[in-house]
Amino acid sequence: MSLVGIIANPDSGRDIRRVVSLAAPVGNQQKINVLRRLLQALSQLGVSRVEIMPDLFGLGRQALDVLADKDGVGTAAALIDMPITGGPQDSLRAAEHLRAAGANCIVVLGGDGTCRVVAKGCGEVPLLPISTGTNNVVPYLIEGTVAGLAAAYVALNPDLARERLCWRHKKLLISINSRESDQALVDVTLVAAQFVGSKAVWEPDTLRQVFVTRAQPSTIGLSTLIGMLRPIGAAETLGAVASIEPNGRQVLAPIAPGRIASIGVGELITLTPGVPHPVLGERPAVLALDGEREIVLQTGDQAEVTLVLDGPWIVDVERTLLLAVEDGIFEH
Repeated sequence: MSLVGIIANPDSGRDIRRVVSLAAPVGNQQKINVLRRLLQALSQLGVSRVEIMPDLFGLGRQALDVLADKDGVGTAAALIDMPITGGPQDSLRAAEHLRAAGANCIVVLGGDGTCRVVAKGCGEVPLLPISTGTNNVVPYLIEGTVAGLAAAYVALNPDLARERLCWRHKKLLISINSRESDQALVDVTLVAAQFVGSKAVWEPDTLRQVFVTRAQPSTIGLSTLIGMLRPIGAAETLGAVASIEPNGRQVLAPIAPGRIASIGVGELITLTPGVPHPVLGERPAVLALDGEREIVLQTGDQAEVTLVLDGPWIVDVERTLLLAVEDGIFEH
């Protein structure tokens, strides 16, 4: 059986970073339309089963209601039978369910934060992330129909080596007092704050240190602080960390959509895989993971960040579709 999972975050692309910038929020009706196109593409290529995470807004339910009379779509797709809370735990629980159910591919609608949560629960199941978030370093800006065709080919060819269809993302492991606490896919940022509050990080004056797995000047988010000085590609087997200092090199960086800030960057150090690097000692403070505040550091807490290379598998859409063409699956 070919099984594709879909996890669509109704809250992605709607946080305070868009309110304080020039960016418009990503509407849920837009996400529903993407889901409809995904479902039709998956059905056209013959995926036998699609399971969609339920949510309080009803993204999946509304997409299915419209497609109920479409041949093959209504019978192949259904919502996952799971409790929902309206928080990130829903995405984690859905990813864990899909992994246990034997999913061949998981399509994610969200930003870097959503991808981070899904990656914690998906195991070795490949992800195809579609950009509907605020920070979108990991997700693709891709049309839903095309994404559905690529996800279908991955699901229909489970015996193909993952390296032929996917590439492996790096990740950052966070340890607090010598115990592993959490992980991030793109960046970990030390923020001067006493509590999580509004999760999104958008005030430059609060930044103290940034760790990255990748950093390109062509993306949005805190990783661009390093990307504007030392670009690091997704395939490079290294990362970087930099301190944020008012008197450091002044770097212009797009830290949020429509928000370009001049920020002082201090010493820039290369991260080697498997080697822990200490987090600066300012306490209390908060660690933001992929742009969202998650971990409160109290007085006396010792924190370390370690770059590892065995993050989630990400579907290479272009390579996958070229293989599909070679395979002749679009010929009738």
